[in-house]
Amino acid sequence: MALTAAEIALVLREIAPALLHGRIQKIHQPRERVLLFEVRVPGESHRLLMSCERETARLHLLSRPMSNPLSPPSFCQFVRAQVQGGRLDDIRQLEEDRIVSLTVSTRQGPRTIVCELTGHTANLLMLDEQRHILRDLNRQRDLVGRPFEAPSQRRPPSTKGKAPRFDPQTAAGRFPVSQAIEAYYEDKERQLAGDRAKHERLRALKKSLAKMLRRIEAWREDLTKAAAYRDYARYGELLKANLKAITTGMDRIPLVDYYDASLPEVTLPLDRTKSALHNMNEYFKKHRKYVTAERELRPRIADAEREVDAVRREITSIQEGTWTPSLPTRPGLPTTSADSSRRPPPQQRRGPFRRFVSADGLPIFVGRNAKENEELTFQLAKSEDLWLHARGTPGSHVVVRLAKGADPPPETLRDAATLALLYSDLKKSGKGEVIYTRRKWVKAAKGQAPGTVVVTREQSIHVQLDARRLDALKARHEADSRLDFTFR
Repeated sequence: MALTAAEIALVLREIAPALLHGRIQKIHQPRERVLLFEVRVPGESHRLLMSCERETARLHLLSRPMSNPLSPPSFCQFVRAQVQGGRLDDIRQLEEDRIVSLTVSTRQGPRTIVCELTGHTANLLMLDEQRHILRDLNRQRDLVGRPFEAPSQRRPPSTKGKAPRFDPQTAAGRFPVSQAIEAYYEDKERQLAGDRAKHERLRALKKSLAKMLRRIEAWREDLTKAAAYRDYARYGELLKANLKAITTGMDRIPLVDYYDASLPEVTLPLDRTKSALHNMNEYFKKHRKYVTAERELRPRIADAEREVDAVRREITSIQEGTWTPSLPTRPGLPTTSADSSRRPPPQQRRGPFRRFVSADGLPIFVGRNAKENEELTFQLAKSEDLWLHARGTPGSHVVVRLAKGADPPPETLRDAATLALLYSDLKKSGKGEVIYTRRKWVKAAKGQAPGTVVVTREQSIHVQLDARRLDALKARHEADSRLDFTFR
């Protein structure tokens, strides 16, 4: 709750005599809607805080400095240019309302600062000598140049029978009302910050919960699809034993399943355009997909279900009011106290790119989209770094960090080329040509979309997606994201 008109009158009676005829030495804007004026009077300085924050609008002296941004916001710079170094000639409450006026003598002439402490409509305005508005904190451009008019006064709420919030008798010191207001709003802001943290945490948890549930559902669907290939190793063996009976053009073949004691007959579909050997290999390949899915997806689902349970418990604790904040340890996924007690925090992701480590221990960066490709190539990469891209097709930019004058080791080159192929439109074919060169020979294409480049002095390497190499890269993957290493 903002200060009432009566409370503003109370604090002004206390602080005005100490501030009048002082020089405004410094002006800061520690928060977006808070200004701090350092007023120097003979023998001492005072910090006058004006807050236009909607839930804590107030004015009082501050007992200690506040931390400030590295560079002052534009409104702070404007106020400095107008009144810094000026003399504070008058400070008063307008029409017994929640509006305070400060008149300052400056070299440019008199300036007036109007602080409207009106809750959700709180604002701070700078007026010229004709009391025309030069600028306001709320950035209402239509006000600039208009004469200042005080808002129509509303009847203040009755305080009859209520104990005053800031009784000067309850505080010690030279400015007891300011001290009481400062202490009250420090507690209020901590409470509001806690409420905001709970709200933001709850929103993040619900968003992540929905994402995790969708991910689990997708993994279960992948498992269901892969389960259709459970018996394909046996079918591949049956085809292997009957290769001579298969001719090009056959779309199916009936075979006796001698792996079953009852020796049933099974009919296996074939690709009529392919050879017998190719059809056999396809059955073995699909069975490997089933094995990989069982090995990879079931542990993922189990881990994700535990995370879902932990997130749901944290949501419940927030809703029941028993939640306490904890530091996040995993990017992109809310961390719960249950998570952090069970396992050490993984390495934080540094930057927006996919990150890998080559077989030789060199970092490899992969762009995720056109914007990241642009940033990776022309901001992160150094001139001697290795740059790769799948030839003649849309895809990710890939950069290998190299020491100056160093050549890429052969395995690192193949790892990076594999990633360039994997994250390109050539992924489905499983093989293709990748160009590579030093980053210094890559230039942005003028007038083209972000990520479009012109490459000179390139070399090329033909690569084929290899499951073992992909598994090794996946194991060394630094970011916390689900990767799709399947290809057809």
